[in-house]
Amino acid sequence: MSLALTASDWSAMFLHFLTLSLLSVGGAVTTAPEMHRYLVSERVWLTDAQFSSGMALAQAAPGPNVLFVGLLGWNVGLNQGGYGWALLGLTITLGGMLIPSSLLMYMTASWGHRNRELRAVRAFKQGMAPIVVGLMVATAWLLSSAHTDAQRDGPLWALTVVAALLVWRTRIHLLWLLAAGAVLGALGGV
Repeated sequence: MSLALTASDWSAMFLHFLTLSLLSVGGAVTTAPEMHRYLVSERVWLTDAQFSSGMALAQAAPGPNVLFVGLLGWNVGLNQGGYGWALLGLTITLGGMLIPSSLLMYMTASWGHRNRELRAVRAFKQGMAPIVVGLMVATAWLLSSAHTDAQRDGPLWALTVVAALLVWRTRIHLLWLLAAGAVLGALGGV
């Protein structure tokens, strides 16, 4: 597939992904159907196979699941005519998807910090604390039950409890605990 995108096409794609960023509650993958409609059906900048394989490849790769957005832009750029265009497509789609949500989070966090004495802000933080703790416990439970076998999961549960206590009661940096867990895993301890 060979494309001839103009500057207005690239800016339209950037604006489209800026808009999608603000609609992506639940992650970028929730806007994938709209991306497909825009890139494949409406603009015909990607084939259905390119879109599907880009999604599958990015989801299989380690890292954040938003990577598929950059890969879609990369493929549009490759269809335009080379690696320079591919880098432009990656930058436009990924930048469009990340800039609004990042700015919104930064402004919200700054506002919350400036107004931390307001009753509503304190109530929100106090109300969110048990939810965050619950999500962390659920994640720990999920990760420490990797084998679904109580005998094999025992060391994982113990490691989870020890790591949680160390985070709670000491000032050991979390990266040291992650490194220790990686060493234990590499040595077959967990």
